Amino acid sequence: MITGELKNKVDKIWEVFWTGGITNPLEVIEQFTYLLFIRQLDDVETTKEHEAGFLGLEYQGIFPPDCQEYRWSRFKNLGDAQEIYNIVLNGVFPFIKSLHQDGDSAYSKYMGDAIFKVPTPAMLTKLIDGIDALDLGDSDSKGDLYEYLLSKVATAGTNGQFRTPRHIIKMMVELVRPNPTDRICDPAMGSAGFLVEAQTYLREHEEKLFFDAELNRHFHREMFTGFDMDRTMLRIGAMNMLLHRVDNPVIEYRDSLSEQNTDSEKYTLVLANPPFKGSLDYEGVSADLLKVTRTKKTELLFLALFLRILKSGGRAAVIVPDGVLFGSSKAHKQIRKELVENHKLEAVISMPSGVFKPYAGVSTAILVFTKTGAGGTEKVWFYDMKADGLSLDDKRQPVQENDIPDIIRRYHNQEEESDRKRTEQSFFVDLAEIQENDYDLSINKYKEIEYEAVHYDPPLVILDRIEKLEEEIQKGMAELRKLLSEEQE
Repeated sequence: MITGELKNKVDKIWEVFWTGGITNPLEVIEQFTYLLFIRQLDDVETTKEHEAGFLGLEYQGIFPPDCQEYRWSRFKNLGDAQEIYNIVLNGVFPFIKSLHQDGDSAYSKYMGDAIFKVPTPAMLTKLIDGIDALDLGDSDSKGDLYEYLLSKVATAGTNGQFRTPRHIIKMMVELVRPNPTDRICDPAMGSAGFLVEAQTYLREHEEKLFFDAELNRHFHREMFTGFDMDRTMLRIGAMNMLLHRVDNPVIEYRDSLSEQNTDSEKYTLVLANPPFKGSLDYEGVSADLLKVTRTKKTELLFLALFLRILKSGGRAAVIVPDGVLFGSSKAHKQIRKELVENHKLEAVISMPSGVFKPYAGVSTAILVFTKTGAGGTEKVWFYDMKADGLSLDDKRQPVQENDIPDIIRRYHNQEEESDRKRTEQSFFVDLAEIQENDYDLSINKYKEIEYEAVHYDPPLVILDRIEKLEEEIQKGMAELRKLLSEEQE
């Protein structure tokens, strides 16, 4: 989480945008991201040049010889503000828009209509100085910065669009453990946080990806798919993936719930935090989804979508509002029955309501399941997360209490879970019991609470104690009255 000095520096850059006339938070993020992207392109180029020089290899870089002046490290040191502005406006920005000129890449699709909106040379030089001073030495810092920028969107939380905290994304990725042959999809991708974290996991755990030509091609072109209906977020997501060295992910403008989305049995892994709030007209929803659960509620329709787009054997880790777990409508029961009876529901991880603060105090859970089409749920693992390493108020400051390492460890060692009691933080519930309870998946339905016996003194002893206290009070009142009377005399 971004704190301290880095947070103060980002706030000052934000203030430069604000006082310079760019006050729409999403526009600020977009322009901020362009400048970060320009800086990081040069950082990546410099790193690759050094690596090639160390290995004695030739390196054909991103910046051709006649475009070297477009590198951040070159133009930032020019003394004249107007000259810097002219180079960025007329050279650097058109250059970054022209990257991946094949027109088929996610980046080229959504940069085509990008506009550089910094209005003056003086404002641009302040922004360059501010961004140059940011310490972005590792991917965690970049991710934290993106998350902090997105938290500043004034409309965050409307329409159920809550930005998923990165540590929660990382936990979900570690639960499902992506593999080199996966095809991963987030149908409501936002800034592509799930896709970025999945590629990070693969780089750390699957080195063979980069020594096998076919797996390497798959990683850069087919493995990652993301959809969104906000072109600004598509641009940010495409830049985010490119900066994390994924050359050409499939990132598209698409209403995932509509007839426009024809994907079926295409992906092996879904990671998502879809919109929670709002309802759609039946006419705007794909008929295939309505067959699974006839509803207008987006959170239920997205679950039906996940089942449709997954291949048999495909896995999913997705966030749902608590209402999905216990809602009593026919549609709620229908989708839960579908998950439990026709597929394999692996886990329900209940999260505390503060996880999405400061956006909202909504209570949520993570569902982990495998699409089978033939059942397979014998028992479901429940975990009651009480802490995520941050305070559960609007400030979200780091705290010692953190259940996330324990969740990951227990989930991947379920042979040790079978003897746990319902009074513990995690436990199994058999399929038959879930069926008996109308497929209710809320942890409170099954968790048992241990009540400690409290022994009180006999009533007469308590009465004697009260009478004694009353006597002392009356004595004190009498003394006070006497003092006041003496003062009046």
